[in-house]
Amino acid sequence: MGGLTTADLLSRAGLKPLVLEHHFAAGGNAQTFRRKRMFDFDVGLHYIGDCGPGGLFPVLLKNTGIEDEIELLPMDTDGFDTLVYPDLRFRVPAGWENYRQRLHETFPQERHAIDRYLEFAHAAAQGMLRPPDSEPTALERRLGKPASACTLGEVFDGLECSMRLRAVLASFSGTYAAPPSRAAASAHAGLQEHYIKSGAYFIRGGGRALIDALVGVVKRNGGEVRLRSRVRRVLIENGKASGVELTSGEVLRSAIVVSNADAKRTLLEMVGPENLSRQTVEKAEAGRMALPLFIIYMAMKRDPLEVSPPNTNYLLASDYDVERPYAACYEGELPDDPPVFISIASRKDPESQNIAPAGYTNLQLMTAAPTALRTWGVGTSPASGGRYRHTLDYTMAKKLLEERMLDQVERVMPGFIRDVVWQESATPLTQERFTLSTGGTSYGLELSPDQMGEGRFPIATEIEGLYLVGASTTFGHGIGGTMVSGQAAAGTILAKRG
Repeated sequence: MGGLTTADLLSRAGLKPLVLEHHFAAGGNAQTFRRKRMFDFDVGLHYIGDCGPGGLFPVLLKNTGIEDEIELLPMDTDGFDTLVYPDLRFRVPAGWENYRQRLHETFPQERHAIDRYLEFAHAAAQGMLRPPDSEPTALERRLGKPASACTLGEVFDGLECSMRLRAVLASFSGTYAAPPSRAAASAHAGLQEHYIKSGAYFIRGGGRALIDALVGVVKRNGGEVRLRSRVRRVLIENGKASGVELTSGEVLRSAIVVSNADAKRTLLEMVGPENLSRQTVEKAEAGRMALPLFIIYMAMKRDPLEVSPPNTNYLLASDYDVERPYAACYEGELPDDPPVFISIASRKDPESQNIAPAGYTNLQLMTAAPTALRTWGVGTSPASGGRYRHTLDYTMAKKLLEERMLDQVERVMPGFIRDVVWQESATPLTQERFTLSTGGTSYGLELSPDQMGEGRFPIATEIEGLYLVGASTTFGHGIGGTMVSGQAAAGTILAKRG
């Protein structure tokens, strides 16, 4: 989405961008794939936030010239996310005060901790954390460091939150795949703001509508989108970008190169350490990626309103220990009792026949997964040419995690899944095969305190004419973050051209 947004904006300014896509479909993590000629499954679009008047997405759609082609569909404002535990069901509403009230009702003994957390989260989300030279807050005095440098877990510790309250406040951790002990508290607060401020939305028609609109702008303005065109290396001459060489051997010349490929791969493999400063090489080598996801794509012969009367996502967990399943993934083990996030696309958009015909439900079930190749029974990654799809060890590991996720759903919400007409799953290796992301992550660099701000990759690199966009840049991951990175890249390029 970063690359397509850049190309869209440059083409609208009169340039003729060429988009090179490794896969046979454009859009990266926002792409869709079709099954049984009935169901379009979204790879990465599950819901978006900040779609109210003047919000991030309306502004992005207007700037890219596609606002008339995209319809934003609101989810349930009384609970766009529903958190389901054995003895608690919590619905996350739109609006900070609504959220506060529901937290107070659910945790009446922790009202003080709730209020102090929300005060911190709102300030962090608005970029209003305490300036470095001002007096520390009471929370910072207790933590012994600025709140901007704290993990979410440290903030919870400082506020003495119970395990139950921590689990509810940390419910958005799956949107960046890191536990409270590693996640930057400020990043978590920003994501809460993104969704809670004006509620959650879906795009009519799914990710395909967004991709088709952006590609259409590029092509109408004289640009080109080429599929199955993998870049082997970025050409550098006299310290400046001069084009790219494809794996086919074709060389394409340009004084401007924008990479939405995995940032570590771009710098260390396509550009090469010999063309970069030692500082940049060390930063790229040390960069820690967010955990990848395991996704089950499913269709049921059931009406979406029967499956879920409210238009909501579900997060299912058998206990309140947020850290435990992540710890297993870091150890290279499949979680025994994985939490499961459920996105019901056809409930969010029941009228689009490409998502599911009438009377059918299209949904995805997701959980964080290990990166380690040994977990999946392979020795060489797909990006390096490794084969894995039909090997016994891979098939068994894939089936085991799939069964554990389905068991979790049945345990927490008995009878939710039935009348299944299609089911398949995707692993981190699937993600790496199609997007070439390091470790198969969807989220780029992990959102830890040391990898925020200057800890991420800037849009303009030290090489003249070479720009980075996408999930590992300053603006973060997701459709919103990557589109903003594309807008920033286009703005920087056009400003330099006067």
